[in-house]
Amino acid sequence: MEPLREPPVRGVEQHNGAVVVRLVGELDLYNADDVRNALAGAIDGGAPRIVVDMSLVDFVDSTALGVLIEARSKLGYDGVLLAAPQLETRRTLEVSGLDRHLPVHDSVDGALASSRS
Repeated sequence: MEPLREPPVRGVEQHNGAVVVRLVGELDLYNADDVRNALAGAIDGGAPRIVVDMSLVDFVDSTALGVLIEARSKLGYDGVLLAAPQLETRRTLEVSGLDRHLPVHDSVDGALASSRS
């Protein structure tokens, strides 16, 4: 029997007007709604920018990528920033072309410090 996975949303925090959503583990069809709800909560709460901390994400499927694009469509290109994706996640972003549609930063601090146009 496969062990239960931990929820994908590790935390949601305010940082100087931005909201940091910390994700963990595998992001896929089975937990994409949890990610969607966390992002929607930040958007509905008036966050002008969301930094998605992907430093602890091991895997992302197309459903989870779609959730990120949904959030981007509501906040615009630089309203959703991805931070610290691991090698496999970064490769998925590059292969899918999403790295051209969502800003990708090496760290959460780097994403928070980036200027919004």
